[in-house]
Amino acid sequence: MRAGRRSGWCPWAPLVLLAILIFDNFCHGLGDNDSLRQTSSKRSRQNLLDSLRPLRRTKRRWIIATLEIEEEDKGPFPKLIGELFNNKSHDMTIRYLISGPGVDEYPEVGLFSLGDDSRGLVYVHRSIDRETNPSFLVRFDVASTSTGEIVDRSLLFLVNIKDINDNAPKFTKKEYNVTVKENHQRDEPVFHVTASDNDEGGTANSRVAYSLVSQTPRLKEPVFTVEPFTGLIRISGCPRYEGPRAFKLLIKATDHGIPPLSSTATINIAIEDSNTHLPEFTKENYRLNITENQMGGDILRLSVEDKDTRNTPAWRAKYKIVKGNETGNFIIKTDPDSNEGVLSIIKPLVYDGTSGKSLIISVENEEPFFSCDRGQMRSLREPPKSTAVDITVLDTNDAPQFHPPVLVLQREEGVKSGTHLGQYTAQDPDRVPNAIRYKVAFDPAGWVAVEEQSGILTTVEILDRESPYVNNSVYTILLYAIDDGVPPQTGTGTIQLFLFDVNDNAPKLVAPFLEVCEGTDKNSFQIQAQDKDDFPYAGPFTFHLVEGSENTKGVWKLGRNVGDSAELQMLRSLPVGNYSVPLHILDKQAFSRVQSLYVRVCPCLDGSTCDPEIAYASARVGGGAIAAILAAILFLVAGLSLLLWCSCCSNTVSKNDFPFIPSEMGNQSLSHYNEESQPVLSQDMPDARDHILPSTVYADSRKDKSQLLKVTTELLSRTRSTRDV
Repeated sequence: MRAGRRSGWCPWAPLVLLAILIFDNFCHGLGDNDSLRQTSSKRSRQNLLDSLRPLRRTKRRWIIATLEIEEEDKGPFPKLIGELFNNKSHDMTIRYLISGPGVDEYPEVGLFSLGDDSRGLVYVHRSIDRETNPSFLVRFDVASTSTGEIVDRSLLFLVNIKDINDNAPKFTKKEYNVTVKENHQRDEPVFHVTASDNDEGGTANSRVAYSLVSQTPRLKEPVFTVEPFTGLIRISGCPRYEGPRAFKLLIKATDHGIPPLSSTATINIAIEDSNTHLPEFTKENYRLNITENQMGGDILRLSVEDKDTRNTPAWRAKYKIVKGNETGNFIIKTDPDSNEGVLSIIKPLVYDGTSGKSLIISVENEEPFFSCDRGQMRSLREPPKSTAVDITVLDTNDAPQFHPPVLVLQREEGVKSGTHLGQYTAQDPDRVPNAIRYKVAFDPAGWVAVEEQSGILTTVEILDRESPYVNNSVYTILLYAIDDGVPPQTGTGTIQLFLFDVNDNAPKLVAPFLEVCEGTDKNSFQIQAQDKDDFPYAGPFTFHLVEGSENTKGVWKLGRNVGDSAELQMLRSLPVGNYSVPLHILDKQAFSRVQSLYVRVCPCLDGSTCDPEIAYASARVGGGAIAAILAAILFLVAGLSLLLWCSCCSNTVSKNDFPFIPSEMGNQSLSHYNEESQPVLSQDMPDARDHILPSTVYADSRKDKSQLLKVTTELLSRTRSTRDV
């Protein structure tokens, strides 16, 4: 062979390089011995360099007999499984080395060894389970006996464990429970059973076949079968729920190994009822009397018979009104407990003089109907069973009906009593109309009256849109129309009276009272008004102080006016007391009236809120009031003295000479005045907490002077204490 053929770049060099790198990493990951890892790394690098050199045709260096190991070998051990040879032995004395999984690495450390490292004899030391470790990647090396240096490339050899048929097929479960409907189709499998074999895949040892061992009970029909290669269980013939309702199948799975191994599983099949019987009415015809205008409740219950299993879709009935319900008066539903059809009225019937109505009602099941045809269940479209319900409508007295049911009237508020509003009448729907009379049923404000025979409405009070009974300008009235039938019937009509607004309400203060703390100087307050009228007879409002009023000069002033409110400014502080501020408030149409804002000036402990106790005590009595009180007391003393004098003179006179003069009670009230030298602003709102001093004295002509002096002293003492306060 020419030199050009002997040398050149190896086309498999990249693949060799990749294999060496993978193996080197494998050694680092699995090796437990540092020296072994270093040796492996060194060999790998050396092999890498060797693989990159130009190829030369040389003699085969390694010779190895096939290493065959059969799983579960019984020995004896150690057992020779092969021999190695390397041609380096011609040039030097060598020894063979073995390493890797099964030797000094996981798994199965110590499984393989070299009996004589100078001869390369490979031994196995125990039996192996192929299903646990199917192969081992073992590395062989050759080293110089004298130097211990590796003198040739490593040999990687994959030792495969030969499989034997030592595993039987296994089902996922030993027993299965399956439900099959009575109308099951023959081309659909009943169940799919599978078994697996742990022996080597793709071999006869792991290839499984299925067979039916037994069927209990064994019938001519139905017959269950199992497909040998797929494990699909099928049924032939029609299962009948009325026959055996449960079957037990024994299925066997067998492999193709030598000898063949097998296992079994039990399939319990329950037959579930399907709709193989049509429901039938227990009666072919029903007769029923119904009064017109009858509503609600069940008027008839229709029963059926069905031989299928209760409370299943094959037994539950569906009812339908096929004919006679064109006007939608009836509805039929299924009672879930009894399976009866419940016929009800949802729209009242009207007596029209005819003989009545006839309803045709059909029934079928929720599940389609099936029947066995030539050994196979087929869905059949059978016409449903039906029955007739003959209904006679009985005439009754119907209530009068207003037309329209709601009458809308429009009037302007403020119309006077006796105004004609309109006429609202009802009609009797009976074939022979009855006489009708009218009556007001609901009129919360008592504004209207109705003429009993004609239904004419008139007012009896002035209509006020601002009444609390009016909602969004609408006043609601209810009328009764009562006929003279037997028994009398009553119809109800509704009148919605829409009231147009007029400007009949002037703006009013929302809060006509105001409290101001004593000592407040040049402060402003927000006052707000409201108007019961609607737009355009309401806001925005215009506020004015009443001109020429002594109560406002130099004390009050109006500031900014916005919408329904204005700013009231206090120009100077006022002493404790009650005051009024007359205001003129105009709406958008300039309609107004004069009203007063009552202002109370009082002491405030916290500077912002009037204190009720201090305010009560601070209502002091002025000098003029004290003078009036003293004058009243003197007048009382003089009157008592006169009575005593008369009593003395009467000692000589008989009691029957003069008529009896009853004792009189005199009441005097102390009015509230402001302090002397203060301008009187207003007394429009007397304070409820001002002092009211009763000066009532009952004089008895028979009391002596000492009692008179006692009363006088007490009054003087009370007056003095009041002034001190």
